[in-house]
Amino acid sequence: MSYFIIIRGPAGVGKTTIASALAKLLHGFYISIDSILAQHGLDYVPGQPCVPEHKMLAANNIVIPVAKKKLSVGQIVIFDGNFYHKSQIEDLTIGLCYQSFVFTLKADLNTCLTRNKVRTALLHEQEIKNVFELVSQFDYGVVVDTNNKTIEKVAQAIMMYLSFDYKDTKW
Repeated sequence: MSYFIIIRGPAGVGKTTIASALAKLLHGFYISIDSILAQHGLDYVPGQPCVPEHKMLAANNIVIPVAKKKLSVGQIVIFDGNFYHKSQIEDLTIGLCYQSFVFTLKADLNTCLTRNKVRTALLHEQEIKNVFELVSQFDYGVVVDTNNKTIEKVAQAIMMYLSFDYKDTKW
């Protein structure tokens, strides 16, 4: 059965870590929206609070054909991104025409700021705050709290929602 998963949330919440873990567990194909934005010059512009909606939709146009190809052969696709524009989520779900699961990862702002300090690609504190505010404007799909939870616990919560038997999962 083909389906795709969207992991959304603020910077520092654990999206990439969780999406990568899920891709490994599910033998899925991982797509980082941030990487697509950067590779195509669509990413964040200093001085602006966020990536404009039209650039996010342009990123969707780039990833939809790749995702469709993977989904058509039965591979699960896992997207990781902030998804602070509802239209980006809706455009992706309409464009792919496969079953989808959306998970909004949440943590308090201080946790996101603390986690940012150990990231490979450190973001400025104001960027973390801007994205946190934008993503927090709405919840979409299943909300998963990542505060004080290990990668394994968050992934298990998602796997349970997907109705997988996670007890025999090898981390």
